[in-house]
Amino acid sequence: MLELIEQFDVIGAFWLNIRLAAVSFVLAMVLGTVVAILRLAPVSVLNWFGATYVTLLRNTPLTLIIVFANLGLWLQLGIEFVPREDNPNFILENNFWLAVLGLTVYHAAFICEAIRSGVNTIPVGQSEAARSIGLGFGQSLREVILPQAFRGGITPIGNVLIALIKNTTVAVAIGNREIAYQMRNMMEFRPDAGILIFLIVAIGFVILTLPVGLGTSWLSAKLAVKR
Repeated sequence: MLELIEQFDVIGAFWLNIRLAAVSFVLAMVLGTVVAILRLAPVSVLNWFGATYVTLLRNTPLTLIIVFANLGLWLQLGIEFVPREDNPNFILENNFWLAVLGLTVYHAAFICEAIRSGVNTIPVGQSEAARSIGLGFGQSLREVILPQAFRGGITPIGNVLIALIKNTTVAVAIGNREIAYQMRNMMEFRPDAGILIFLIVAIGFVILTLPVGLGTSWLSAKLAVKR
C-alpha cells in the first residue's frame, strides 16, 4: 500500500481534492446565500430568478457543467483565470479554476436550499416582530433571519460539503490530476492491485468526510436555537 501511495503521489492527488473542495465551498456559501436571499426577497422577479437558478442547476449533471466550463467558457469564449504568458502550468491551473467554477455554481443551489431549510425552522412570529419594531427586509435578514437560518441549517450545509468533497472527482473530466485521475493511472499500470487501489481511495475519502460529518453533528447540537 505504501509503495502505491508513493509511486502515484496519492497524497498530492488527495490534496488537490481538498483544495478544490475548500475553495469551492467558500464560494458556494457566498453564492448560495445570495440566491437564498433572492428566494426570500419580497419581489416576484427576484424570487423567480432564484427559483430558476436552483431548479436548473440542481437538475443539470455536474459533469456537464464542468465540461461546459472547459469547452464553452475557455475554448469557445476564451475566458482564462490565470495568465498564459511564461506559465508552464497554465492548463493545469486554469482547469483548476474552471473546475472550481463548476463546483461552485452547482453546489450553491444546494447551499441555497440548506439555508432555506434553516429559515423554515424560524417561527413566523420572529419576522413579524422584526417588522413591528421597524426593521426593513435587509435588516431583518441580517439581524434576525440569517443568523438563525445558518444555525438551523448546519446539518444540511455539512451534508452539502460532504457531497462536494466526493464530487471533486468529477474534475478529472477536464484534466485535473486529483485522486480519480491517479486511480485511473494506478488501475492501468498496476491492474494486479485493483482491490488495494479501491481500498486506498475509499479510506482516503472516509478520512476526509468522516470529520465533517462528526463536526457538523456536534456544531448542530452546540448551536441549536433553543425554543
